[in-house]
Amino acid sequence: MGTDELILSQAQELRRGTVVLACLALLEEPRYGYALLETLGGAGIAVDGNTLYPLLRRLEKQGLLMSEWNTNESRPRKFYRISPEGVRVRTGLLREWQDLGASISRLTRGIVE
Repeated sequence: MGTDELILSQAQELRRGTVVLACLALLEEPRYGYALLETLGGAGIAVDGNTLYPLLRRLEKQGLLMSEWNTNESRPRKFYRISPEGVRVRTGLLREWQDLGASISRLTRGIVE
């Protein structure tokens, strides 16, 4: 495996956990899955629908998201939004993210070219 492939593979591992935090950050207002995919992609967080939809169901099952169906349009859509417990978890994850970022910055000071 070449260097570029290794970087892509490792970068994917780094991003994997950030999708949860990104979803919790974006779902203050109700959104349906496809709109969430587009918003994440536009923000530079590429995620596949086959990854996002199971993640949304898992977060809902864990009590971090709530959902409701909108049947007012021609095509029913399931809208997700963050729950009160999700807000508390998001706050803790953001704190962890900031602490981790600060730690990595201290450890890599002078390394990045």
